[in-house]
Amino acid sequence: MTSPNISFDKIPSSIRKPGKYFEFNTKLAVRTLPGNPQLVVLIGQRLAAGSVSATTLVNVFSDQQAGDYFGHGSQLHLMARAAIKANPYLQLSAIALDDAAGSVAASGSLALAGTATAGGSFAIKIGNADPIAVAVSVGDTAAVVATAINTALASLVDLPVAAAVNAGTVTLTAKNKGSQGNLIPVTILQNVAGIVPTVTAMSAGATDPVLSSALTAIFPAGHNIVCSGLNDQVSLTALRTHLASVGSPMEQRDALGVYATTGTLGAASTLAGLINDGFTTTAFLRATRSLPCELAAAYAAVIASEEDPARPLNTLELVGIDVPDASQWLGRTEQENLLYNGVTPIEIGPGQKVQIVRAITTYLVDPQGVQDPSMLDVTTPRTLFYMRKAYRQRIALRFPREKLSGRTAPKVRSELLDVSYKAEELEIIENVDQWKDYLLVERDSQDVSRLNAKIPTDVVNGFHIFAGRLDLIL
Repeated sequence: MTSPNISFDKIPSSIRKPGKYFEFNTKLAVRTLPGNPQLVVLIGQRLAAGSVSATTLVNVFSDQQAGDYFGHGSQLHLMARAAIKANPYLQLSAIALDDAAGSVAASGSLALAGTATAGGSFAIKIGNADPIAVAVSVGDTAAVVATAINTALASLVDLPVAAAVNAGTVTLTAKNKGSQGNLIPVTILQNVAGIVPTVTAMSAGATDPVLSSALTAIFPAGHNIVCSGLNDQVSLTALRTHLASVGSPMEQRDALGVYATTGTLGAASTLAGLINDGFTTTAFLRATRSLPCELAAAYAAVIASEEDPARPLNTLELVGIDVPDASQWLGRTEQENLLYNGVTPIEIGPGQKVQIVRAITTYLVDPQGVQDPSMLDVTTPRTLFYMRKAYRQRIALRFPREKLSGRTAPKVRSELLDVSYKAEELEIIENVDQWKDYLLVERDSQDVSRLNAKIPTDVVNGFHIFAGRLDLIL
């Protein structure tokens, strides 16, 4: 209060002592749009050997650190490793879950029979770990080879399984209990003459932990991407509820949920339809030896690598994810089917690179069951998240202690319009001039201290499809 167009925060109007007084005003300093750094949090199971207890949120900077924090070979350790490998400059946090009470660990086996009739190397692969090879000499029995394999496995602390040997059989037990252990593949890469191997797939793992305790712990943290190592309907429904809560108008800590599957196309589509959420995305890569939790972590890390919310993720590589056998690669029709069922297909591109086809959300139908493509592409919610952040920042910085008079609404509208134009320059939204007459700022009819605004937000869509016709001229 001093003059019609100039107000002071720290210099009172009642001064009588002569002097020249100046204060600093930073409310007009920021004239650009905010940055868009992406903070990722991983949620997965830990081991008792880990130094960080369950539901304790920590920052993670390396593979080794994750192993120390959550137990080497734990689900959360493998997720952190996959995320860092896919995006080494990731801003990464993690929060662990203990195995559920009464849960059962999955187990499988590698049974060997016979005697080696030729020398060579016997090699196996557990999940997406490096191949494990042992030397075999002529005359080595199945028991000798099995013992050598068990010794090799025992030296690799980062494997998701523990091994034991009895005669010619190596028994494998998942380090973490629950159903996710059933998905650890055991693959024979190389055999020697005379040795007959039989793999019994991992099975019987049951009862997964509840995701809600970890979600409650991270509720106020403000992560942009929440990646779940669990991919059952109960866990993903809890994740969907969490995303709706943190992204509500009252909380405004928008986040994208991420999970992945590696089984059948039908199961992936069915699960996505059950989630049906515009803030959740799932990746699918059939028969990869990477675990679903690793695929999810890599996918989340790559999403975070793109800070432009409107830019598509097509062709971005998921470094470190295992390339499945060529017979399992997704065909074009299968990819199209997935894209119509809320699933992001992952394909094998040139150079055998594992890459994103088109990142979409699981949202398919509205509450009436009517097909609704409004939130199809991941870029749409990400753009809305960013624009809310940009508008909110500008209003908060410009009007921290503003009076509400007849002059206030035009000033607020001017700032909102300026943000829109700047976002249009960066091709985040478009057609601002076309829609600017619909940008309304008006006083509330019930609350005398409140302004309401309606802001048209024409998001920039991805350039996904080009069609051309060649007209032959002779």
